Amino acid sequence: MNEKVQAFLNSGLLDKYLLGDTSSEETKQVESYISRYPEVQNTYNTLQFNLEVVAKSQAIEAPKHILDSVLDELDEKPVIALKPPKNYKKWYKFSVAASIAALIFAGTSFIFYSQNQKLSEENQVVVEEIFDLRSDIDKHNEMLDSMMRQLLKLNNPETEKYIISGNERAKDLKTVAYINAKEKTSMIDVVSLPQLPEEQCYQIWAELQGKMVNLGILDKADRKLRNIPYMEDVQGLSITIEPKGGNNVASKENSVAEISLH
Repeated sequence: MNEKVQAFLNSGLLDKYLLGDTSSEETKQVESYISRYPEVQNTYNTLQFNLEVVAKSQAIEAPKHILDSVLDELDEKPVIALKPPKNYKKWYKFSVAASIAALIFAGTSFIFYSQNQKLSEENQVVVEEIFDLRSDIDKHNEMLDSMMRQLLKLNNPETEKYIISGNERAKDLKTVAYINAKEKTSMIDVVSLPQLPEEQCYQIWAELQGKMVNLGILDKADRKLRNIPYMEDVQGLSITIEPKGGNNVASKENSVAEISLH
């Protein structure tokens, strides 16, 4: 397609011609291009077809009695040849305007729909974040409740506090035991534990009637207040170094801390 034809098609004269808005000079120019250039002829035919489709889709069928009246009138008067181009083109003008309005409405509706979808997605993200926040708050409340219960136990006048310090083999070892004979609860707070080889661990024992009863393994991860089994008539507590995973029998020769409870 040469530049001259392209410039003509971009000028909008074809649209004006179809709508009946061209001047006499413009009409001559348009009709000249239609007859000379197949590209212009094809574009004109396409535009005209589209306008006819729009016009037919918006046409309203006249009531039958009006059509009968018109036919009766035609029977009485001679038929006169009419030249409808201008009126026909004006009708197209209104059809095109209606089509443009429909396209604008459709485009606006699509934009609003897209924005609404985006807003819905953002709202869903906010809702999920709120649920996550509520879950975190519930977990923190449970943690605070647990800490409060432990503090109440520690501050109970019936709770006895025992500091267990390490001997020469573990000078930096320090734990605190809290025992309440009335409520039958025992807790231990691991303050510090010296580093051990990977194949060894610390184990705490209760001395009961001359026997050492296992109360569990102590680890650096236990640097917090935790419950240990409560036993009646315990004479003392002891911490030993045992093989990794713990032992069923206390290795007294590997004792690193002990305290008498009576």
